[in-house]
Amino acid sequence: MSIKDRKKDHVDLTTSGEVDYQIPAGFEQYYFAHNALPEMNVDEVSTEVSLLNRTFSFPLFISSMTGGYTDAGAVNAIIAEFCEEHNLPFGVGSQRVMLEDPETTSSFSIVREKAPNAFIASNIGGAQLVGGLSKEKLHLLIDSIEADAVIVHLNPLQELMQPEGDRNFVGIEKGIAQLCRDTALPIIVKETGAGISAEVGKRLLDAGVDVIDVAGAGGTSWAKVENERASNKNPDNNFNDWGIPTLECVMQLSDFKEDQNFELIASGGIRSSQDIAKSFCLGADFAASAQPVIKAVVENGYDGLEQLYQKWYNQLVTILTLLGCKTPSELAPKHLKLKQ
Repeated sequence: MSIKDRKKDHVDLTTSGEVDYQIPAGFEQYYFAHNALPEMNVDEVSTEVSLLNRTFSFPLFISSMTGGYTDAGAVNAIIAEFCEEHNLPFGVGSQRVMLEDPETTSSFSIVREKAPNAFIASNIGGAQLVGGLSKEKLHLLIDSIEADAVIVHLNPLQELMQPEGDRNFVGIEKGIAQLCRDTALPIIVKETGAGISAEVGKRLLDAGVDVIDVAGAGGTSWAKVENERASNKNPDNNFNDWGIPTLECVMQLSDFKEDQNFELIASGGIRSSQDIAKSFCLGADFAASAQPVIKAVVENGYDGLEQLYQKWYNQLVTILTLLGCKTPSELAPKHLKLKQ
């Protein structure tokens, strides 16, 4: 199966809602410590948060998923227009297909046409950095969308579930370190749903990474996505729930923040502003999500995405007010209680 067909399969399956992890992301373990005397005026609340020295209107990074197949350009165009309008950051899907098939470039470059001022990140798989990424390919990734950052996605579990997936993961860490040296752009490293542990996070920071997106277990299971593809039907696979829950990853990595200069993104099962707020309470600097966004766009276009955003925006304003916080950055462990 071609990469373009595989990408279309991915979007079709993830928007179906039938490929989520059975294990939870961890948010359900906590409840908010309600403040009956918040001494707040709702008009004082701001949802603005900074990431990589840029201030955004809301702490939601629209995660990488789409690009490289026939309908991806239309989906990316809607997301780009939305992020331009609402001042949100987003990342395109893996640009590997673009490096192998230049005809797919337009499905990625459309984002900069639609969002000339938005923060947009390029995306390449860690396996494609084995042996180093040539300067020509690096420039193509960046220049095609005038990228503001480069995302490297780590997905060994997903690759091993693909019959056509990569099998060699030797040299990825070295490739990431080289990428950090080869470009002045910030480097964001994310998993694709199985999570990043403290030990791996430390190695990434030592390599020079600026942002870690934990992309933990609890949202879309990419092992399940691969095992449900028609060309790879494998319902009995035992790896569909393999991974570290999102909140566990956030708590592990937040311990490094006192000694290491980096920013932490919580993703993997982010399905509401309650999830975003709980992530901030436990150490995240930003949150990211893909599945709800893509699903909203596929089902109802720009209007669907607008409805989702307004719902999450109103939720976050209400949460902050009830906790007595004026911004998400004021959220702290004291605002959560562990359920007994």
